[in-house]
Amino acid sequence: MSDRDATIAPAVRDEQPAIARAIEATAARMLRGGRLIYVGAGTSGRLGVLDASEIPPTFGTSGDVVIGLIAGGPAAIVSSVESAEDSEEAGAADLAGLGVGPLDTVVGIATSGRTPYVLGAVRSAAAQGALTVGLSCNTGTPLSAAAEHAIEIAVGPEIVTGSTRLGAGTATKMVLNMFSTISMVRLGKTYRSLMVDARPTNGKLVRRAIRVVTLATGADEDTARRALDAADWHAKVAIAMISAGLSAAESRAALDAAGGVLSKVITTPDRNALLPGAAAGERG
Repeated sequence: MSDRDATIAPAVRDEQPAIARAIEATAARMLRGGRLIYVGAGTSGRLGVLDASEIPPTFGTSGDVVIGLIAGGPAAIVSSVESAEDSEEAGAADLAGLGVGPLDTVVGIATSGRTPYVLGAVRSAAAQGALTVGLSCNTGTPLSAAAEHAIEIAVGPEIVTGSTRLGAGTATKMVLNMFSTISMVRLGKTYRSLMVDARPTNGKLVRRAIRVVTLATGADEDTARRALDAADWHAKVAIAMISAGLSAAESRAALDAAGGVLSKVITTPDRNALLPGAAAGERG
């Protein structure tokens, strides 16, 4: 199994150009307020739900920025509802319930590239003007033909024939990691390699927030903690306060003006230009 797993990363890397094109197109829409929606059945659906569920705690987003749909609904996450994947109409109906529009991206995930539920959702999304991506572990599939962007990871036969939770599942998880993480980076949810938008909700995350601020600014822990207290424990705001010499309110305003991208606040020569009233000469 280890030898087999060692072949998965090269197969994903072979599709890197197609993956990059799809992610860039997705991020461009998300910067304008669009959502990333995963649709799958069985293992593919569970992996989509898993990736979507990790985004709010990692990047400080609301739960409707990245969404996972699985054939059979929430019950199918923990129990097999295999028959649910056979209906294109169900896929289209579940997607319609999200009110998908032109700024959204719908990623259909199907190892075979033929799953009716996924095809129905992708075709419905395309009809609504959404960006569509087909992620499969097969080549020349109906899903690739239906989607604007096709990602085909040629993983080859599984050790247990037909058990797509193995090599195909690993490849799918790798691609979804890229999709969500790089999109969040494009949205300014990180600074360097740091999760600056994560909100601390337990002791471990409090310690992490302090470490993030100290790593980003070089400040000592006491200074980081004071800034975090003033910033309601939002690391991005605290970093802007320390690095740019701004108050918490000014840091929030500057970040809003910079589209949430911390590096723009820190590197802007005249940081006052990012603050409200600057254009009218209200700040010195």
